[in-house]
Amino acid sequence: MMLFQSMNMAIKSILSSKIRAFLTMLGIIIGVSSVIALVSIGQGTTSQITESLNSLGTNQLTVNIMGRGATTSLTYEEALALGDIEGVDGVSPVISGNVTAKNGTENTTVSIEGITPAYEDVQDFHVQSGRFLLDIDTEYRQKVALIGSDTAETLFGTDDPVGQKVQLNGRSFKIVGLLESKGSSLGGSNDEKILIPISTAERFLQSKGVRSITITTTSADNVTVVKTKLEAALDAKFNSADNSYSVFDAQEMLETVSSTSDTLSMALGGIAGISLLVGGIGIMNIMIVSVNERTREIGIRKAIGAKKINILMQFMIESIVLSGFGGLLGVGLGLGISWAVGNYTSMNVATSWNMVIISFLFSLFIGVVFGMMPANKAARMRPIYALRSE
Repeated sequence: MMLFQSMNMAIKSILSSKIRAFLTMLGIIIGVSSVIALVSIGQGTTSQITESLNSLGTNQLTVNIMGRGATTSLTYEEALALGDIEGVDGVSPVISGNVTAKNGTENTTVSIEGITPAYEDVQDFHVQSGRFLLDIDTEYRQKVALIGSDTAETLFGTDDPVGQKVQLNGRSFKIVGLLESKGSSLGGSNDEKILIPISTAERFLQSKGVRSITITTTSADNVTVVKTKLEAALDAKFNSADNSYSVFDAQEMLETVSSTSDTLSMALGGIAGISLLVGGIGIMNIMIVSVNERTREIGIRKAIGAKKINILMQFMIESIVLSGFGGLLGVGLGLGISWAVGNYTSMNVATSWNMVIISFLFSLFIGVVFGMMPANKAARMRPIYALRSE
């Protein structure tokens, strides 16, 4: 009964000054909504990066050769020889460039890659119709091509491109396969590209040597060992020249991203938590003002028999209601911001319901902590001095 009466009086006191109550809750609202929105955006971005890295494969290594000239590149045969390293499962050398692709009046600038048949398994990239490139295509430098789904739509519309011809920088290539849709990765769109045999690409793009090789290992557990052996082989080739090559380890990058994500989430949560702290101070200040304004009311209540616990409970409940209701409004605003960012921008958003619950509970905790001092001040008032107050 005492708890119900205290809650009733606290709510009536808040409703009697709605604007002041709202302004008091504003710090809590901003703090809670900021925590939810910032952490959701941070986790969404991290999730997007992690998915891109996972799509590369955790048992995959990518070698990029830097510099110019024959001394800082690998021949096609040297690239394939890396497959002899113990623990290597597949090797896919790539020669890349950009071309103008044309079909009738339609044309577009698109990336082109010279590949081997091993590309299909190493990159896990298949065709949805037609066939993939064959060894015979590479051996005889055939002018055949695989086309990405977006490029096919740009050049051929709704028509099936398989079996048709496409002009690449004015040279005619026969399309033998339509690639499956893969979306975007760290390297850009996988659907806006054309693949041709690597031997054809060497002459077509006038490329001197292979500068990009993707390697898969027999297991994700031996990536580090294979990477060490691979670097030793490349050091021997380039005489340990600095900056002659780089080896990208998706597994290592995944661990780095995960660690960075945790740190970033903590930092964002901490920054937003400052708003909650400021909101708590605002609640304490308003509650102190409220106690001073209602000194005579407190004196009268104590004079007619109200105990210290009754006064303490009334002001504590008032503080908790302010922070709790502010926390609920903050949760709603934070979820709304997260939804808007996820639906109206290109950013990924991943709402953490654990963070939502923690933020709301923390807002209640703020109400308890910062409401304690004003409530104690009111509860310790002596009736005779309170009744004298004007």
